[in-house]
Amino acid sequence: MMAIHFDTHPDRYRHWRLTFDGPVATLGMAVVEDGGLRPDYVLKLNSYDLSVDIELADAVRRIRFEHPEVRTVVLKSLIDGAFCSGANIFMLGSSTHAFKVNFCKFTNETRLAFEDASAHSGIKFLCAVNGACAGGGYELALACDEILLIDDGSSAVSLPEVPLLAVLPGTGGLTRVVDKRKIRRDLADVFCTVAEGVRGRRAKEWGLVDEIAPRSKFEEVVAARALELASHSDRPEGEAGIELAPLECEVDEDADTMTWRFVTLTLDRPGRIARLEIRAPEADGPAELASMKAAGSDLWALRAFRELDAALLHLRFNLPEIGALAMTTAGDADAVLAADEALLQHAGDWWVREVLHHMKGVLKRLDVTARTMFALIEPGSCFAGSLLELAFAADRAYMLDDPDRPVSVSLSGLNKGPLTMGNGLTRLQTRFLGLPDKLAEALALDEPLESLDALDAGLVTFAPDDIDWDDEIRMALEERACQSPDALTGMEANLRFAGPETLETKIFGRLSAWQNWIFQRPNAVGEKGALSVYGKAGAR
Repeated sequence: MMAIHFDTHPDRYRHWRLTFDGPVATLGMAVVEDGGLRPDYVLKLNSYDLSVDIELADAVRRIRFEHPEVRTVVLKSLIDGAFCSGANIFMLGSSTHAFKVNFCKFTNETRLAFEDASAHSGIKFLCAVNGACAGGGYELALACDEILLIDDGSSAVSLPEVPLLAVLPGTGGLTRVVDKRKIRRDLADVFCTVAEGVRGRRAKEWGLVDEIAPRSKFEEVVAARALELASHSDRPEGEAGIELAPLECEVDEDADTMTWRFVTLTLDRPGRIARLEIRAPEADGPAELASMKAAGSDLWALRAFRELDAALLHLRFNLPEIGALAMTTAGDADAVLAADEALLQHAGDWWVREVLHHMKGVLKRLDVTARTMFALIEPGSCFAGSLLELAFAADRAYMLDDPDRPVSVSLSGLNKGPLTMGNGLTRLQTRFLGLPDKLAEALALDEPLESLDALDAGLVTFAPDDIDWDDEIRMALEERACQSPDALTGMEANLRFAGPETLETKIFGRLSAWQNWIFQRPNAVGEKGALSVYGKAGAR
């Protein structure tokens, strides 16, 4: 299979039409039937595959950064009578197990980006369901703040995966029905087992949609509601957006490396290990708001984390054989702390707010990446502030203890609040669950800590000396790379979601685990499984 690329631009969208009218942006869905990632399936009735979602994720990100005037996003179909029929079944049936699981994970992250923008960026999402809306199509609607359904006697919302395919709705549908929309469990049970779905007045009475309108008034009602939602936003007026420029990446096939400006991914394919290095900014990075904005998408905090995001997605989809990820940093720790402080000083600005939430989102993607992750803190490292979050996200952090080559870690304000996990807590709070005194000590740290002090403070897992370092790291990585990737995925997904259960942790810690299992069951993906035989003549 050819490598999947995640870089795109509205000029190259095939499946979405993004238009702007003052405070309202419209995302019109018109999926090109033969425009999927592979030629062996057809994307009929606005069904989607990863290529559709890559464009959607890009559109949401660009609206947040490039269009501060936008306060409401309207999602609608440009195909009469069909809003969205969900993830393409033929695509799922012909995909590998790993791809199916990662596809569901990416779609979940994209829908959660809607909700993050609504909660933190003053952008509300209004779904105008102007046709049949099934499965992942309704899950797309559920991620929005409000759902308007056309009342034409035929259009319905449905989650038909269980009765038709014996799989679960893969993009948080079950969780959002009962946890977000708070639909009665008995009604939700009926809804999720009736393949034809629910339409019109009953859909509104059950809480499946917020409003219905006849075809003759539908567009008028949608437009009025979009403006009403926009009126409550704190997005700025008269501000220029910041364009997200393409990320250049140099690929060295001989060395098996991919190098961006601040990130390098190096592969050891025989050993099933990857090394991910993130580099610090230049020491004289911009600190004033005007100069930060002048740097635009080249600002270190934005560019480095966009590059990290690109590396993680490449790892997930194009490198399924890699089982362990060793994360390192390089550069001046003081430069990282200065960059963090500049963000904190200007956190009230709309654009800086978006940079911080983007950093948070990339770290969340790291949290749910199904790889063993070790942080290696060595001489020359800059595990400080926002980059120290990599060590807190890792399954283990190893820090060299060598008096002749001292290495240290440092906290910044970004470790203490803005970069929360899916459980609503910071990684420090999650790390010290049940240990309030240790948490208070960590939050009070304002000086760099060398190896043994960092170990005593609970910020790292092990601090081997220079004699043991190479062997201990080698054995730890080799051990994890040869263990069952499925078992490790399940273990890590459980261990990483300590603390409160939220809609987000349910989606990734519970739904992903169940879907991972269901996508291996013979009655779903076997020779006669529903995903394999769906739509074939004579299938039973």
